[in-house]
Amino acid sequence: MAQAKKSSFVIVYHRQPYEEVMENGRITYKENKSPNGIVPALKGFLGSAKDAVWIAWKQVPASGKSFERTVHIKDSYGEYDVVRLPLKAEQVKAFYHVTSKEALWPILHSFPGKFNYGPVDWENFREVNRLFAEAACEQASDDAFIWVHDYNLWLVPHYVRRIKPNARIAMFHHTPFPAADTFNVLPWREEILGSLLDCDIVGFHIPRYAENFASTACSVLGAVRAETRAVKGPFCPTGTVLSEPTVTTALNYNGRRVEIDAWPIGTNPEVIEKLLSTFEAGQRVAEIKAEIGDRRLLVSVGRVDYVKGTKEMLEAFDRLLARRPELKEKVKLFCVCVAPADGMSAYRAAQREVERLVGSINGKYGNLRWSPIMLSTRGVPFEELVCYYRAADICWITPLRDGLNLVAKEFIAAQNGDPGALILSEFAGSAVELAESIRVNPYSERSMDAAIDTALDMGAAERSDQLQKMRERVSTWNVDHWAQHVRERFEALSTSQTENARSAA
Repeated sequence: MAQAKKSSFVIVYHRQPYEEVMENGRITYKENKSPNGIVPALKGFLGSAKDAVWIAWKQVPASGKSFERTVHIKDSYGEYDVVRLPLKAEQVKAFYHVTSKEALWPILHSFPGKFNYGPVDWENFREVNRLFAEAACEQASDDAFIWVHDYNLWLVPHYVRRIKPNARIAMFHHTPFPAADTFNVLPWREEILGSLLDCDIVGFHIPRYAENFASTACSVLGAVRAETRAVKGPFCPTGTVLSEPTVTTALNYNGRRVEIDAWPIGTNPEVIEKLLSTFEAGQRVAEIKAEIGDRRLLVSVGRVDYVKGTKEMLEAFDRLLARRPELKEKVKLFCVCVAPADGMSAYRAAQREVERLVGSINGKYGNLRWSPIMLSTRGVPFEELVCYYRAADICWITPLRDGLNLVAKEFIAAQNGDPGALILSEFAGSAVELAESIRVNPYSERSMDAAIDTALDMGAAERSDQLQKMRERVSTWNVDHWAQHVRERFEALSTSQTENARSAA
């Protein structure tokens, strides 16, 4: 029997690129509801490649019951195959819920005090990464592009390089990358960095995280900076907390050149505008405004996670109502704080605290006519969420640390007419792009109080001027621009390697 054709482009990401639902007793695969985020951005690459494959995990019963390992998907992005790696519940728990979320996540977000080494099963983490690498290599041609995503697959490049030494390997981080003194808390620092230096390209959202990686690789493993350049658009090279005037763009290590890229993923303003231009969306925006009445609508969107700053935002809202009693019954906060999946024990305390604060604030200030906060712990459909963005007077995004934060960009893209104000944490990666936002230090109560006062008291002309500048940037540096940049980097890498091979011959 002829061997199946190998793919020249393989994406490795733990999530499946669709929603798996049961309908009439049968499993069906539906396109993701939101057009923004990691999954839709990556699916854009699948649609433009003839033989692309996506590797993800699929949790399977302990009984070992067989399942359809390869699924062929046809949706608005095109046709592509998804190969699912079967993992048992105990593997998922140890690999993702414990090692990834209790050990790696707090270090990435500069919370070493929450690092939990005790329950980590590093051998399981290695094993799952090895299985992902083997699954990718089974599908890939010898010189394929294998594009790995996010920190929980840090060791995949190491295993891929040993199975397919001529593969072109890229790794993109959707999280922050911390400074060396924080990263080095990890007992596995050398193993992780060694795997990343097996890549041809290591990517990050912003220059600060790229520079943190370069500094750590140089100090821990002795990598040498091969190239640096001045930072330019869309980033602010100075003047923000996460600014970097220069960034390392390549390292030399063990006779290899490792490219470093810093390029933030964008949103899709055209899709957002298309959604909001429908009659149904217009009706929904009008309904929201009617429900709010003459009150000011504040929106805050995230998920339950101690790094997202929801607790600090709610405490600032409590202080606002206490010190400005004239705002009682005049403001309404719509807080979307999506609860974690089952098994995510690292976030239970954060969820309890959010629910406690919302109950306390509503009980303290509310009455029969008005509850200050409307809390949703379930995901809100994107077509509904953009209607709230358009109706909102203020978007309040205050993570203590964030790789990027697309909500801020979605809010900007959804605005028109009399625009709202954006409060954005200085520690969100997108703050390096959106310098005109009301930037806030979420660790400082005074800064948080000043930011919400500024947003509430800002005049329409100033809001419009700020929004116009940010909207131009969000529209220019959108998800298509990000995709084109990545394609150009891949093509340049391919050309460079071809030229090097000819020179060696």
